[in-house]
Amino acid sequence: MNQEKKKSINPFQFLYRILQGALIGLGAVLPGISGGVLSVIFGIYKPIMELLSNPFKNFKSHVPPLIPVFIGGIIGFLGVANVLAFFLEKYPDPSVCVFIGLITGMLPSLFREAGEQGRSKGSFISMVICMIVIFALLIGLQMFSIEVKPNFLWYLFCGFCLALSVIAPGMSFSTLLMPLGLYTPFVDGIGHFDMSILVPAGIGAIVTVICLAKAINALFDNFYSIAFHGIIGIVIAATVMIIPVSGFMSAGTAIVNIICIAAGIVIALLLDKFNSRVKVE
Repeated sequence: MNQEKKKSINPFQFLYRILQGALIGLGAVLPGISGGVLSVIFGIYKPIMELLSNPFKNFKSHVPPLIPVFIGGIIGFLGVANVLAFFLEKYPDPSVCVFIGLITGMLPSLFREAGEQGRSKGSFISMVICMIVIFALLIGLQMFSIEVKPNFLWYLFCGFCLALSVIAPGMSFSTLLMPLGLYTPFVDGIGHFDMSILVPAGIGAIVTVICLAKAINALFDNFYSIAFHGIIGIVIAATVMIIPVSGFMSAGTAIVNIICIAAGIVIALLLDKFNSRVKVE
């Protein structure tokens, strides 16, 4: 975000950024979706990381345009998520397919942004390696399902996973916590403002941000193309892993899910077109 480009945000852009934040908040809490992935898709991952890595230096230039995103994130995480949770419970496969469509529709613009500073053989190697690592990690979590008894230390781990899902796109904290049986008590504790859960989770999240944000931001500053293509690999792998394969086994459900994916793609393309017209960095 350059100082000379910093302008007042028009009402439509403000509402659009709130929508982006709400979707990121939803992505953070809903199973199989990553808030970090959606922040990359919407083109606000890098400014968020710059703010987290140097909050004092970047406060004036980064916070004002990100305020509506933060507002939307809170709405999505604590409010609208309950509505979406209803659809995920009643219509899980179509709901996930809409998200898949949204992510797929934004991939072309994401790939263009990754190539802003050129591409090299290392860029594509990074993308492939990251895809393989994420596939291996998520498949391993699905194969080895081990439940634990929640306590202070485990809620510290929950906070670590929550922060990681923003810092490392594709790392859905729900995907990490579900195999351990921590997802439901953690989200329920957040929804009911249970301080015995919020305090250790907050500590874990803050420590994670302090330890990792600077390193990841430095990675982008020095190896932009390699880092960004690596994230594309993470996004692709994470998206493939949430495809509801069982929902395509019969003709009827397959048609509904394909329509939902197509609708998500169309919405994403329209949002990208709108964003290209009104976006102010």
